[in-house]
Amino acid sequence: YGNFIDDLRLYVRGGAGGMGYPRLGGEGGRGGDVWFVAQERTTLKSIRERYPRKRFVAGTGANSSIKALKGEKGKDCEVHVPPGISVLGDDGKQIGELNAAGERFLAARGGLGGSLATNFLPCKGQRRTLLLDLKLIADVGLVGFPNAGKSSLLSKISHAKPEIADYAFTTIQPELGKIMYADYKQILVADLPGLIEGAHANKGRGHKFLKHVERTKHLLLVVDISGFQLSKKTRFRTAFETILLLTKELELYKEELLTKPALLAINKMDLPCAKDNLNELMKQLQNPQDFLHLLQEEASPENTIKFRDIIPISTYTGEGIEELKACVRKSLDEEAEQENEEYRKNKLLLLQTS
Repeated sequence: YGNFIDDLRLYVRGGAGGMGYPRLGGEGGRGGDVWFVAQERTTLKSIRERYPRKRFVAGTGANSSIKALKGEKGKDCEVHVPPGISVLGDDGKQIGELNAAGERFLAARGGLGGSLATNFLPCKGQRRTLLLDLKLIADVGLVGFPNAGKSSLLSKISHAKPEIADYAFTTIQPELGKIMYADYKQILVADLPGLIEGAHANKGRGHKFLKHVERTKHLLLVVDISGFQLSKKTRFRTAFETILLLTKELELYKEELLTKPALLAINKMDLPCAKDNLNELMKQLQNPQDFLHLLQEEASPENTIKFRDIIPISTYTGEGIEELKACVRKSLDEEAEQENEEYRKNKLLLLQTS
């Protein structure tokens, strides 16, 4: 999985409270808190390198004294984390998330200072071990089997420089790139490592890759028009079968992924027989239910994806790349307009009922 880190376990502890002053009824200061704060240009790798012990402890509250009967609160500890973080407890359940820069999450609360209620004895701060789980936030996620041309496509539509070669697994970590338009509009695209059959069951580290699809707004499936075969031991799959298998993997991992708006890029149109294969594929996509028998019953998805646009492309010759960029923007703009319309309707409904 390269040097990319998308989960990190941390120990956090709130500061202990300060001692009270029984003779004069003085209260000790409360212990400091530990906060996770989302910040751009921060990575989990940089946190691990900067804090190898992965321990974060807030300051202790000041003791009450004759000079200051109310002790000062202990110093808070702030941990900068990348946006897109889910915070999981020891039991694996999500207890919070940070999706935008500036958002804060209270990781560990400081202990109370000594007071009459505690017999003037301070309390210890909250302590726990938390897992930070990163899911990339992008407008579009590229999904496909290995060697479909996702990395080549990302290099064509953005300034990203992913590794590209003629063997299956060149992308071993998620890669981000931005599509830049003439009017300065920017769209963030995530190239996810290639899935394989059984990814939903974590084969080929499937869960590591599939979880990054969850926070992308749109899916862009990239398929090799000539089909795909991972190795000599595995079956050859046509382009249509590849689409069905990708749909099945997404469905089994999390069914809601199929509700995301989706586009289909049919790559390698420069190859011989590509036109004939495309004509066959388009017939199959018009009525996919009629061709589900081509796959074994357990490999067929319950639902098929309805693509907003199907764009034949060639990352080698550049055919269809500009059309693809235009379709991606159009789809995102339509979705944003639809969300705004729903927001306006809900606001209007609230005003009417109030």
